[in-house]
Amino acid sequence: MITDVFAWLGDLGNSKQLSLVIFFVTFVAIVLYVFTGKKRKERLESYKNIPFLDDDEGRPVSKDNQGNKNP
Repeated sequence: MITDVFAWLGDLGNSKQLSLVIFFVTFVAIVLYVFTGKKRKERLESYKNIPFLDDDEGRPVSKDNQGNKNP
């Protein structure tokens, strides 16, 4: 039984079909991950404005520079 499975996978024609199924399932899983979920949707929507943010906006304030722009 197990040897039959390995023999089936060993044939290049069959392994191509198996790899196609594996890659297709992986692709569908990635698409579902990206386009589903409310929290993920909100997070991805917030990322679209990153290029338009000011340079100082969104940076963490260090302890020695408490928001002062002049060091």
